[in-house]
Amino acid sequence: MFSTKHSVAALVGATTLAACAFTQAQAATWSDSFIGYRYGTDFTEPGPGPQKDGDKHIEKHILQFNYVGGHSLGQHLFNLDLLQSDSNDPTSGGDTGATEAYVMYRNQLHYGKLFGDELAFGPVKDVALTGGVDLNTKNTEFAPRKRQLLAGPTLKFDVPEGFLDLSFFYSHEWNHANFIGTREFDDYYQVNLAWGLPFEAGAVPMKFQGFFNYNGAKGKGGGSEHTKPERLSRPSLMMDVGKLAWGEENRLWAGVGYEFWRNKFGNKGVDTDAATFNLEWHL
Repeated sequence: MFSTKHSVAALVGATTLAACAFTQAQAATWSDSFIGYRYGTDFTEPGPGPQKDGDKHIEKHILQFNYVGGHSLGQHLFNLDLLQSDSNDPTSGGDTGATEAYVMYRNQLHYGKLFGDELAFGPVKDVALTGGVDLNTKNTEFAPRKRQLLAGPTLKFDVPEGFLDLSFFYSHEWNHANFIGTREFDDYYQVNLAWGLPFEAGAVPMKFQGFFNYNGAKGKGGGSEHTKPERLSRPSLMMDVGKLAWGEENRLWAGVGYEFWRNKFGNKGVDTDAATFNLEWHL
């Protein structure tokens, strides 16, 4: 058992301090940050209880803080999601909805910035070395505490506007379950495609953004069954409402998204298909 209040505070505080320290250590060349909100009613979770076998869908409110910025050697990304479930995903020993904090940090070192000349070929404009960490905590009976390290090359594609990155990561992960304690998984690979592509539909500024992850199997999970390969994608289509409403670009975005998840966390048959309403307020 653990305290959500103290666990979330410690996790958020430690990762925020680490990200801020790294930001201050590098010469910032550009940045963009936003506070976001996502809402959906068809999320699923693995584990025992009311959510067993994915027979009940979960309503979630998700508050997000996102920062992306350039530095003298490349760029980095910090994202924090605070997720509040309804009672179909209950707290440990309670009947109210669980709370989760999920932190993700990535840092790219660009070949062109390190050596003065971009490593370009075909549709690729440069190559980067990417490293990062994922952390989470949640106050359910399962009590997950994910700790994931990953590193690998990233191909940065030449697109007219925005970005399109394809990464190949080596990954190692630890997690926790109340009935087995901390579990160290086998090493596995992750293929990650991330994109942010602005465009205009007539006079309406739009952007299509998101990511797709393919995770290889990582050995045995909490029980005797082996984990399965995992697929996760969260695309979204957003409209620059601030530009349309009062003429201020890149301030308020609104749109729709979708969470597609197969074999969630490596659990066979735990699948999510959840449409979401999305907001972003850029700072």
